[in-house]
Amino acid sequence: MLPEKKQILVVDDEANLRRVLSAQLGRDGYEVHTAEDGEEALAFLKEHHIDLVITDLRMPKVDGMDLLRAAMRDDPTRPVVMLTAHGTVDNAVEALKTGAFDYITKPFDQHEVRLVVRKALRTRDLASADASRDVAVSASPREGSARFGIIGESQPIHDLYAIIERVADTPTTVLITGESGTGKELVARALHENSGRRDRPFIKVNCAAIPKDLMESELFGYERGAFTGAVASKPGRFELASGGTLFLDEIGEIPNEMQVKLLRVLQESEFERVGGIKTIRVDVRLVAATNRDLKREIGVGAFREDLFYRLNVVSIGLPALRERRSDIPPLVSYFIAKFNARLRKSIEGVEPDALERLAAYGWPGNIRELENVIERAVLFADGARIRLEDLSEEVRSNAAPATAAASAPSPMEGARAPSPSSPDPQQGESASIADGLKEQVKAAMSRLERDLIVRALKQTQGNVTHAARLLKISRKGLQLKMKELGLREREHEPT
Repeated sequence: MLPEKKQILVVDDEANLRRVLSAQLGRDGYEVHTAEDGEEALAFLKEHHIDLVITDLRMPKVDGMDLLRAAMRDDPTRPVVMLTAHGTVDNAVEALKTGAFDYITKPFDQHEVRLVVRKALRTRDLASADASRDVAVSASPREGSARFGIIGESQPIHDLYAIIERVADTPTTVLITGESGTGKELVARALHENSGRRDRPFIKVNCAAIPKDLMESELFGYERGAFTGAVASKPGRFELASGGTLFLDEIGEIPNEMQVKLLRVLQESEFERVGGIKTIRVDVRLVAATNRDLKREIGVGAFREDLFYRLNVVSIGLPALRERRSDIPPLVSYFIAKFNARLRKSIEGVEPDALERLAAYGWPGNIRELENVIERAVLFADGARIRLEDLSEEVRSNAAPATAAASAPSPMEGARAPSPSSPDPQQGESASIADGLKEQVKAAMSRLERDLIVRALKQTQGNVTHAARLLKISRKGLQLKMKELGLREREHEPT
């Protein structure tokens, strides 16, 4: 089967420009849609899947900046590229600081358009695969217990909270390590948003998405005429992040020749644009992240030792999901709420045997994999709660592939009572751990349910019917759950 075409939305009030861009992108193999202003584009985005938005800055009704902000709220992983005339380049740079992926000046060069689109879609693919804004541990204040937008009350997460509190409001360089899908970008944003730089730019660069020959111009910018397609000067990510935070994701992907130049910027806070002679000084707080073992990379000559020590001033190691299993119930509840809204479902929770299996699974893909499993379960669930049969086959069979970090089975996997004729202390211990884990899962789920119900009742001044509607469960179901949790109705409604 042929791969599905990438969907691009071109937004501009000039009909001729829409036609030219549509023709070029169509020849490159993309499915192109158009809108003549931001208002039409917003309506289109609500009804269709779009991988990339290319929009003019100045348009009637809803302009490009407003469209950018709305598109980012709807899907932060979807890149937005701005189109701008030479006279509004400063506005385009401001858009980059707000979160735009890149900008293209009019009249545009076809080669530049092709490079920017390819790079943007590559970044989108990596973000979708690696998550979540290393996906989905982000939560609104009403979604269970969350600090710094991170859901969890396990000891590893409490340790993470403590590090963020200690390090956030400092200029210190931070290296975040952890398996794919553990939430590295989320931690980087938490460091920025809890620092004195919170009102300045947070600029993210996924180093794995940038071709090696474009890495220097991406980070340091370039002057007009520096290479083919450089029709105007453009600032790099270090300039855009000045006064704020630069997040270099997948830092292990930077080629050796660029590592020397990066080291100089970290040491001296200065650099030159590609093709330029003027030295530019910046004030940037650098946060880097990787899922690679950089010490091993140093050993094989793939990463510079001096750069590693410059980056590794403070190291934050993120735990794998299998190392924080008691956080699975609140994460599950968060994802159910998320996909209820997205898929227009009204799933109330998870059956105990299904939750037990979720807690026992090895989660090689971490939070990203958990999110995908819950999305599928919400989509296919026929009843009010997710059942064991709604889960994927891998989870039902506990068939998670072993990983180097967790080759041992989960405490709940394969725990059997020891045979009377040949008692096995290890099996007995495993069964005890399994029982303890079940109780932890049950207690965590009860705390979360109680917290959500209490908040809903407070929001509705004790009105049970309105609270049930808010929680998307039946009034009777809410009353039964309140009775189970020892909560009393504070206000009786007329029947």
